[in-house]
Amino acid sequence: MGPARGPSLVAVRLAALLPALAVGVGAAMLFLQFGAADGLDRLDILRAVLIGISTLWLAWGAMQGLLGLFGRVNAAPDFSDAPIRGRTAILMPICNEDPAETFSRVAAIDRSVEATGLGAHFDIAILSDTRDDELARQERFWFDRLVDERGSHGRMFYRRRTVNTGKKAGNIEDFFQKSGAAYDYALILDADSLMEGATIAEMVRRMEAEPDLGLLQTLPKIVKAQSRFGRAVQFAASFYSPVFARGQALMQGRCGPFWGHNALVRVRAFAESCGLPVLSGNPPFGGHVLSHDYVEAALLARAGWRVRVDPDLEGSFEEGPENIIDYARRDRRWCQGNLQHSRIIGAPRLKGWSRFVFLQGILAYIAPLFWLMFMIASVVQPLFQHEPNYFPEPYQLFPVFPSNETSKAIALAIGVLGLLILPKLLIAAHAALTGRARDFGGAGRVFLTTMWELAASSVMAPIMLMFQTRSVFQVLMGIDGGWPPNRRGDGTLTLGEAWTASRWIVVFGILGLVAAWRLAPELVFWLLPVAVPMILSPVVIALSSWRGGSWSRNAFIVPSETAPALVIQWQRQILDQWSNADHIRDDHPELSAPTYA
Repeated sequence: MGPARGPSLVAVRLAALLPALAVGVGAAMLFLQFGAADGLDRLDILRAVLIGISTLWLAWGAMQGLLGLFGRVNAAPDFSDAPIRGRTAILMPICNEDPAETFSRVAAIDRSVEATGLGAHFDIAILSDTRDDELARQERFWFDRLVDERGSHGRMFYRRRTVNTGKKAGNIEDFFQKSGAAYDYALILDADSLMEGATIAEMVRRMEAEPDLGLLQTLPKIVKAQSRFGRAVQFAASFYSPVFARGQALMQGRCGPFWGHNALVRVRAFAESCGLPVLSGNPPFGGHVLSHDYVEAALLARAGWRVRVDPDLEGSFEEGPENIIDYARRDRRWCQGNLQHSRIIGAPRLKGWSRFVFLQGILAYIAPLFWLMFMIASVVQPLFQHEPNYFPEPYQLFPVFPSNETSKAIALAIGVLGLLILPKLLIAAHAALTGRARDFGGAGRVFLTTMWELAASSVMAPIMLMFQTRSVFQVLMGIDGGWPPNRRGDGTLTLGEAWTASRWIVVFGILGLVAAWRLAPELVFWLLPVAVPMILSPVVIALSSWRGGSWSRNAFIVPSETAPALVIQWQRQILDQWSNADHIRDDHPELSAPTYA
């Protein structure tokens, strides 16, 4: 990739930030004009500020998409013939995962690396933080089987920590302290990661070609989604995310992102720079840093190392949550970790862009609250509104009615809606014009899928807004969400399970609609797109967790399904072979089915 540098980097960042600021300020001013029609009060000013900040946040996201679409990205140099000199450790931290699933991914990655002819340069280390002794015994069994099948004695390692201090970050740090000196680079994965060997080799070549490159991040694509929700997220990650990632790449300079997995780090740089602090006080704002990846990227940049995301690197995959509840559970941890960055954003000698990235991460969870506060303030506004005075002058014969500013309110609503849908529609149009749509089923299907995804995300957005709002308030109230285990595999939920998880959202939606009907009946129509999904949230959550029919499978087509990478195919074959191995089930009946913790 060729990110901008120097003055041109400042120009690129300003080209994204200034229009977003202008849109936010314009939205606030437009709302003030609308509010002034019947007399401006303090609540109107508060609402103008809230909608200004919220619109600014939406515009900032839209500008990143537009920059990714229309910005010029230099092609990466060709390092395919460059020899690899250093040694790389492929690290897979795991904690309470299904061993057969996990080790089949390791086997597929190892086979893909071997296929490059460069296997001698790579070792694989499985770093277990599993707390359950029985599950750990199964991990050992499947590791021994993996090593025997792959013939990888001396190149594959398994160790289990007795105390999982620092969670995943502490797990990686423990490896670097004990074994890092034996390696030049480390590829950090998650338990659900898959990467092609050719991609891994290309990452090493790029890092060896640039001695100041401390971390190289790929853009993982979601694979193997089955539910309606999972397939929609999978499509968005494959179709939209590369465009937004290109926009981020153009602005990154030397301070790119680290998303915690599917990234290559220079061991010496990481070990010297990324010692994480234990924050004073108790969680959620104290203790070990949860969103450690952002902090590690900032520490690398502070030490003078370049951190970069290269969206052109294909062959990087992960799995995603299959339902809204699992997504919200994971998002709760991210929320706590990002808000925890408020303790770190002022750390000495951090780069300005690193601080800005921390601010973005905090706003990602605070900004939705501004929308909710705006809606609440709009509903209760009549309680604070004075009766209009149609005879402001003494002895006035004819009344003066306030001007009709409805057009400004409609223009504002259309503008906000445009910020949400325009980038995605432009991405679909660009894909059709460039031929990229062929990989997603053709131009016609891409447009239909884009419209369906927009409709689905619009229905799910109010539900996600409520989960995020609860997460923020829990953190602010001092409630520690910890690091809950990921739930993988079938994520199907019953209507009863969905009701149990979201009944409070139903109550909130009903109360909000009733309050609007009693206090501001003219707002009821505008609140229906928000309140109705809340009231129907159990149905939305349950239905979206179920596997779709043939139309759903055909709509959300992604390249990993029509032309799956070899590493994906190999992982499926290996897992099928292991699942059908009768002699294993006979000798070890407790291993006959996947075990989840």
